[in-house]
Amino acid sequence: MTSAPSIEDTAGSESRAIAAERLTFFSDAVVAIAITLLALELPLPEGATSAELLRSLGHHQSEYVSFLISFIVIGGHWRAHHRLFNYVTTLGGGLARLTFGWLLMQVVMPFATKVISEDGGFEFRFVFYAVVQVIALTLFLLMARQIKRNHLYRADTPPELFGTVYRGIGAMIAAFALSIPVAFFTHWAYACWIVVPLVINLLSRFRRRTAAA
Repeated sequence: MTSAPSIEDTAGSESRAIAAERLTFFSDAVVAIAITLLALELPLPEGATSAELLRSLGHHQSEYVSFLISFIVIGGHWRAHHRLFNYVTTLGGGLARLTFGWLLMQVVMPFATKVISEDGGFEFRFVFYAVVQVIALTLFLLMARQIKRNHLYRADTPPELFGTVYRGIGAMIAAFALSIPVAFFTHWAYACWIVVPLVINLLSRFRRRTAAA
């Protein structure tokens, strides 16, 4: 016969649940600040006429494109975080430390964006940006692993959630990691960030359909 949970156990469970909720809110705030910092780094176009303003916009094209890329990337990080932590009910297994490491990479993202948008030394700039992404994604993968291993999630968590997270984050890690050596041969290394996840996703769907058949 099992005994009813004590007042101390109930209080401890509620405290851990509140801590998990506070960590989620804090993470949302940090990501919002990181996206705001991206916009603050955008250069203003200069010129006394419309033609001069358009030329100035073209001159800063790389900064604007880098901003859009990083906005999408940070948005993707937040979307994955929101989807996973929507089911987290408690902390444990070093989850808080991993989350702070992941948040550090989000805060570094505006700086990495500024680095990659500058001229010269393409290989170093590209690799620096890609490494930041690989570290952030790896930390997130470890966060998901700790959540699953230590059962820090709700009972109604969809059974396919963790598999989806592993496949999606794993594909992005592969994309950024593969782009690093490619960057030493061509400036088209950016294409790896789109092509690799698409190929992995198509192969995964093909395997699932084949297994179902």
